[in-house]
Amino acid sequence: MKLLIRGAGVTGLTLAHDLASRGVDVTVVDVSRQIAGNASWQAGGMLAPWCERESAEEAVLTLGRGAAEWWDAALPGHVMRNGTLVVAAARDVAELDRFGRRTSCFRAIEAEEITALEPDLEGRFARALFFADEAHLDPRRALLGLQQKLVTMGVRFEFGYGAVHMPTCDVEADCTGIAGRQPGLRGVRGEMLILRTSEVGLARPVRLLHPRIPVYVVPRSGNLFMVGATMIESDAAGPVTARSVMELLNAAYALHPAFGEAELVETGTGIRPAFTDNLPRVERKGNTIRINGLYRHGFLLAPAMARQAAAMILGTEMEKERAHEAHH
Repeated sequence: MKLLIRGAGVTGLTLAHDLASRGVDVTVVDVSRQIAGNASWQAGGMLAPWCERESAEEAVLTLGRGAAEWWDAALPGHVMRNGTLVVAAARDVAELDRFGRRTSCFRAIEAEEITALEPDLEGRFARALFFADEAHLDPRRALLGLQQKLVTMGVRFEFGYGAVHMPTCDVEADCTGIAGRQPGLRGVRGEMLILRTSEVGLARPVRLLHPRIPVYVVPRSGNLFMVGATMIESDAAGPVTARSVMELLNAAYALHPAFGEAELVETGTGIRPAFTDNLPRVERKGNTIRINGLYRHGFLLAPAMARQAAAMILGTEMEKERAHEAHH
């Protein structure tokens, strides 16, 4: 069987991995010239199903709780299993209580244990929630690493492809995100910053709660920190707004004042595809499979959605084989 995957974001690559691992002939095409630049490239890379339950449906937790294991198996050494720390300023402690009521699988901790987990936050927060079973990865390293692995598995990549002269295939999988323009799909704009400083060290993502602008800070190698992300109901893909930069920088500064002296090395925007219920869908119409609506949960939900799509694709081929055998 020949499978054509449109879209080289996290959804397309995870599906390519699942099916190439089962011997399917896979080609991935993308309108971009390279992996970099899509919404997946701007992601935080948090594999945090219990934290996400605060604002998401139970399905996100159910589908996402196996994500760290999938990424660990696909790309050994990329997943950091250090948990997630959720903090709030003293004036916003009610937000911490609210977050705890809406989530599970955490431990409420106080200043001494916060310091033990993150020494550079000593004396800054009296209470926190620690989600020990969560994990994170660097999404850019993961995307590039997965592409390189797929090439060794025989997957072909074609970048800069338009809608014309697509390779022939038996099944096509549309993993193009917001560009798919499916009925009911909307864009949710997320903006992020990348800061560089050697004055702060974090071992895990830290979520700073705020009644208006909750943010997260995710450590990466090279003294880099990803600070994100806004959620704006818009599919405008222009540069980051001045207001968002100020809000994200203020939040980083509230987490630790040393971020005020950090280098601002990058700003970015990504348009997350979402349906009305903010839940993903795998749909089939003839020989076309569509995976879309992963919203802000791309790296968390892509493995589960790829598994569903792979079962649908392989099931379709088995149906065809049975029909062929019955005909003859």
